Amino acid sequence: MSTSQNRLKTAPARQVAICMCARGGACSSFAPGHAVHLIQARLVSATPTEWVDAVVSAVDASEGTLVLHTVADGTRIEVWNGAGAADAAVVGEPVALHPRYHVLSVGGRQYNALARG
Repeated sequence: MSTSQNRLKTAPARQVAICMCARGGACSSFAPGHAVHLIQARLVSATPTEWVDAVVSAVDASEGTLVLHTVADGTRIEVWNGAGAADAAVVGEPVALHPRYHVLSVGGRQYNALARG
């Protein structure tokens, strides 16, 4: 008795990835402000002294922006994240920012954060 073989048709590969976070889906980009890459997460865990403590002073969830003020000297830092950091953060909440690898930690969850000037 022979078994039938599944003949699946191949789908053409796309050359350009489209970031899904702009459409409300899971983020498919690892560019600053999008999803945290595994290597990025490992780098921030390997450099714990580079985290900067800050407090959230403003949040705009529709734009994905957060305004932070550092605890040490009150420096204002504005960051953008398309993967939900602005939805998770609350004004007055303490957060941590790793400027070297652009990671924002909100409530223990890490977000890739693009610093805006």
